[in-house]
Amino acid sequence: MSAPRGGRGLSFGWLALLSLGSAATVLLVATILVAVLRPGPGIGLVIVLAGVVGAIAAMGLVSTRLTRRALDEADDDPGTGPSA
Repeated sequence: MSAPRGGRGLSFGWLALLSLGSAATVLLVATILVAVLRPGPGIGLVIVLAGVVGAIAAMGLVSTRLTRRALDEADDDPGTGPSA
């Protein structure tokens, strides 16, 4: 879904890449924490669950921010409104 007249628009590929990249980064940090700290089973489970929750939150934040930015740019373009 690209914007007309060379605008940036919303690329679903870019959205997916950045969303999954942010989640992978959070999971990588959680994995490094578990590997470095070598916690017991209880603390390790808490770190991993926090990593999963953080990954889901990061995906939501990144995708929402990118989508809002693309939609705001589309609203600002005078040739792409409902009245055009």
